[in-house]
Amino acid sequence: MSASIDRMNPPVLPDAGKVGYSQISIVQPGPLAFVSGQVAWCANGTPVPASLAEQAAIVTGNLQGALDALQATTDDIVQMRVYMTDLQAETQEIAMTELTRFLNGAQPSLTGIGVAALAGPDLQIEVEMVVQVAS
Repeated sequence: MSASIDRMNPPVLPDAGKVGYSQISIVQPGPLAFVSGQVAWCANGTPVPASLAEQAAIVTGNLQGALDALQATTDDIVQMRVYMTDLQAETQEIAMTELTRFLNGAQPSLTGIGVAALAGPDLQIEVEMVVQVAS
């Protein structure tokens, strides 16, 4: 679909590839899609589940929907930002388990950010992404 993305984990930085992402992603000039942060809101209005694992599953479903609309795959993701209201080792493991499943071997650059709140009081995770798309 789009041009290749070069991934790097230079030896002077921690090897992020071991945990499923890349320290650096290099893309050639061309169209990029900036996908707004996706949360555990469903198009059909289903209530937000209480568990982080269930919310992460909805978020990745929404991310997949955005990729489908762009006619892109997880290999086309350049960068992801993961925002969490309770960012600690245990919650990060829950979120990364679902994100790793969603990425299916792709290793975009990824940043985890702890925040005080998201767009709704029940939301625990939000993920935005930058996707390289075909011109």
